[in-house]
Amino acid sequence: MSEKATFGAGCFWGVEMRFREMDGVIDATVGYMGGHVEQPTYKQVCSDKTGHAEVCQVVFDPERIGYEKLVRAFFELHDPTQVNRQGPDRGRQYRSVVFAHDDGQSQVAERVKAELDASGRYRAPIATSIEPVATFWPAEDYHQQYLAKNGGSCSISGH
Repeated sequence: MSEKATFGAGCFWGVEMRFREMDGVIDATVGYMGGHVEQPTYKQVCSDKTGHAEVCQVVFDPERIGYEKLVRAFFELHDPTQVNRQGPDRGRQYRSVVFAHDDGQSQVAERVKAELDASGRYRAPIATSIEPVATFWPAEDYHQQYLAKNGGSCSISGH
């Protein structure tokens, strides 16, 4: 039985690539969540007027990888202290956000965030928001596995 987790950590290309590399992740799809426009396009989301975040929705096998490990990986792969930006990418669509699919996910995400915030690891408070899951709108086909198909990098891909 698989479960889903959804994360926004800046440019979704690098987020997708990093999650796909993790053992226990079955699939990862980039898309948009958290806005007020139905079936948004990349162009609309980039206008910063739809309220959506670029996200990666991860399908995982909880017997092989726990949700907490995914949350910890999410915090590792970007700077969660940044507000509405990651690296050179700026705008609300690049915000740091965990979309929790249930109360259990919300509790884990809040606990890990509080632990990391209290650790002194970051120079500024963690800005990541933890919100209830909303409608997931898959991004256009050309965005799916973009870095694997086209090469290149983005600010958090680590490649």
